[in-house]
Amino acid sequence: MGQKVNPISFRLQVHKNWSSRWFSSNKRDFAKWLVEDARVRELIEAKFASRPTINLIEVERSANLITVTIHTAKAGVVIGRGGAGVTELKKDIEKITSLPVRINIEEVKRPELAAKLVAENIARQLERRANFRRAVKMAAQNAMNAGAKGIRIEVAGRLNGAEMSRREKVIEGSVPLHTLRADIDFHTARALGPNGTGIIGVKVWVYKGERSDV
Repeated sequence: MGQKVNPISFRLQVHKNWSSRWFSSNKRDFAKWLVEDARVRELIEAKFASRPTINLIEVERSANLITVTIHTAKAGVVIGRGGAGVTELKKDIEKITSLPVRINIEEVKRPELAAKLVAENIARQLERRANFRRAVKMAAQNAMNAGAKGIRIEVAGRLNGAEMSRREKVIEGSVPLHTLRADIDFHTARALGPNGTGIIGVKVWVYKGERSDV
């Protein structure tokens, strides 16, 4: 069953938290705010889609303010020269939200341990026709060198332009999916195969060790 459950949602309220944190007592407000959150995330992801820099986008709502926290591997790219990037991003977000917006930028210290960044980096390499084995093994080795206790990477599709689609995986260290104390980061990404060879899916699990505060 561990393979069928998202490892992050499986650990919610154990030591993981929701990426959107707010409460609505009104059904109409709930639907409206949910759509707003989705559009805010799509806007930020699209703005920095050229290279994988965004790891997590958190949204918190109060009575008169929306706080958007962006966890990124390259804070300078998001902030821009003299803060121009954040100012422009704030204006774009406020066009689709119902309240004023405050943006916080937090830098990811070790991007090799962020499953989203690892998955998107592999996907971008596959789109540039890199050998999938080399891309996957390099990503796994970089994660282990950065301090991961274990990493599991799966790629599926017409790998290297093959006629038949298949699934390949690489596992380094241990990845205990059933242990709730285990701090596991998970994400998926898609790569468009070259010459119309379809979509290649990438899944990444990164095990960072057991949490002692659980």
